[in-house]
Amino acid sequence: MREKVVLDSDDIRRTLGRIAHEIVERTDGDPVAVVGIHRRGALLASRLRDLVAEHLGEPVPLGDLDISFYRDDVGLRAADHQPVVHASHIEFSIDAMTVVLVDDVLYTGRTVRAAIGALFDYGRPQRVQLAVLADRGHRELPIRPDYVGKNLPTGQSERVNVRVAELDDVDEVTISEPAVEVRA
Repeated sequence: MREKVVLDSDDIRRTLGRIAHEIVERTDGDPVAVVGIHRRGALLASRLRDLVAEHLGEPVPLGDLDISFYRDDVGLRAADHQPVVHASHIEFSIDAMTVVLVDDVLYTGRTVRAAIGALFDYGRPQRVQLAVLADRGHRELPIRPDYVGKNLPTGQSERVNVRVAELDDVDEVTISEPAVEVRA
């Protein structure tokens, strides 16, 4: 399988810095919290929260969500492809806050729909915004991100891979193409 690097470590660092700056501009002094979607979205959210807090000069609450049981396909998955469940952590009130949901890749929109459902179990935010490192298109639901690191037009057969140093020992975003069969 061939992979093409579309964002390297420096690109990701700059992209998160730009998104943090945009969040500060668009929230304009409103109370803001950052909540990441497990797994890689939660790790990116931690980095993003630190950058937003640095710009604001004050602490910013950080949470993470596991949306495994909020997905609309959980019952459709084969027994050997059931999700790995992580704990959610939102140990602050989200009522009347702007909550920025963070995910690594936006694709069909189903993960974000599930995350919004899970988030509302914790309270009623004033506003929910979405930040994604990569938007690859192919939406099945009417969901649009407020903050996008990079738009990646992809084919349905391609795969966007986000790797983060905390899990994968490298920060990068790649696009994989399926192997092409060679017939003799």
